[in-house]
This record gives sequence, C-alpha cells and structure tokens, in this order.
Amino acid sequence: MSWIDRVRQSLPFVAKRETDEELWHKCPSCGQMVFKKEFEENQSVCPKCDHHGRIGPDERFDALFDGGLYTPLPIPTVREDPLKFRDTKRYVDRIRAARTATGETDALMNARGTIEGRRAVVGVQDFAFMGGSMGLGVGAAFLAGVEAAIKDRCPYVIFTAAGGARMQEGILSLMQMPKTTVAIAMLHEAGLPYIVVMTDPTTGGVTASYAMLGDVQLAEPGALIGFAGQRVIESTIREKLPEGFQRAEYLLDHGMLDMVVHRHKLREELARLIGYLCVDEAA
Repeated sequence: MSWIDRVRQSLPFVAKRETDEELWHKCPSCGQMVFKKEFEENQSVCPKCDHHGRIGPDERFDALFDGGLYTPLPIPTVREDPLKFRDTKRYVDRIRAARTATGETDALMNARGTIEGRRAVVGVQDFAFMGGSMGLGVGAAFLAGVEAAIKDRCPYVIFTAAGGARMQEGILSLMQMPKTTVAIAMLHEAGLPYIVVMTDPTTGGVTASYAMLGDVQLAEPGALIGFAGQRVIESTIREKLPEGFQRAEYLLDHGMLDMVVHRHKLREELARLIGYLCVDEAA
C-alpha cells in the first residue's frame, strides 16, 4: 500500500472505493466476470453458463422457506478438540478461525419452517466451514435435526456439502457415520421421509453414510459426488475414468440419483415431494 492510500484510508471524510474483488465475481466454470450483486441475487448461479456456486445455510434457508421465514434450531453442545489435536496449527485455532469466517458454530445448521405451505426441518452443510467436514458437532446437529422432524411430524431434508470426516477428531469423526444412520432409522420408524439434496462437493464419509440413504436422492447440476477422489481411483485401478465421472449427471444416468434439479426449481420440487410423501402433514 502506498503512502497516499494510507493517508486516504485514515481520513474519515474520504469515501473508500470498492475494489474489483468486491464488485465482480469470476465464474470458475466459464471464466466470465459477473457483477457480484447480480450473482448473489441469482442464488449464486452464473447467469452466463448456469454454474452452481457454493452457498451457506443463511442463503439456502432464505431461498427455500416461504417468505424467507424460518426458525433456526439450537446448536448442540459437544466436546471441542477431544483428542487435543495439533498439526501446523492447533485444532481449536482452526475452529475459531472457521467460526470467525462463517459466523457459524459448526459445519451443519438446522432450521424449521414451511416450503410452499409444507412443514419441514432442513439441515444445510457449509463447505466454507472446514470443508463441511463431519465431526462430533455435525453428528450431533444431524441427530438434533432428525429429532426435531420427528417432533414436528415432518420430513427431514439435508443439503450435503463435505470433504468427508474431520481428521482432527480421528475415530470419533468416523463414529458419526453409524450415529447418523441410526438417526435415519429413527425417522423411518416414525413413518417420516428423509430427503437428500447433494451439492458440490459431497465426498468421503458423508457420501458413505447419510448422503446416500435418502428416500429420495436429489443433486444440483454439476455437483461432485463420490467417496475417493478421481486421481486415487485411477491410480488404484490403473484405468482412465470416463468423462464427467462423479458428477451429478453421470450418477443420474447410472442410477445413483433420482433427480438433478436446478437451484431455482429446488423449492418447487421439494414442496412437490413433501406433498407426495406426507399427504396428511400440511401446515
């Protein structure tokens, strides 16, 4: 920063100019520059090529629930840093940084509300929070979301976005896989549907557990979905994988998904599904 910029920023009566980063968004798919305001108003979908950008819980809830009105569920309290883990940074410092950057407590947030008049409890994983990784906090939040859905007699809808289990919690993170599976069984015993919407990316232990156990499996266009990475698979089987492997459209063609739904049509599609699966559960 030059001396004149430092002087300008120290003067309260001199308006600060917005930088290019604050005004423009560069699409990672087509490379086109789009006004950030236009991009955000389009639900973070590129108006040039339809690439679906990653969004967090607040944006998702605002677009999904009727009138943008919803009630966030309380955040479950879990033991932080149970293994006293440290690599290049302490785990507690990484959590603190993620909370400061996102304003969230952990990678999974729940809220209850209505979708075109149909009651639902919705969970959203945020990839911006430590890669949406699954640890004790995510497992506890998932269980809390299921219990709220059972109490409200409505479906539980989960939007997945994760790089897998949280390595800083070791075996405790892997234990969330059977925990969430049992929670889904509780939902089924109550006669309530479990709907999964996979967003970019959904990988690792999340794919190997609750992301693939939905009564209905949806995904957003172009979402990366898989367990191991493509390079790992290719080096293991020593073969070149097909074009578009592990993308939502490829998985739809091969029977692993029921639907690939554009973000702008998700609210309508989810309301339709809830209406089919919960005939007597209208608000």
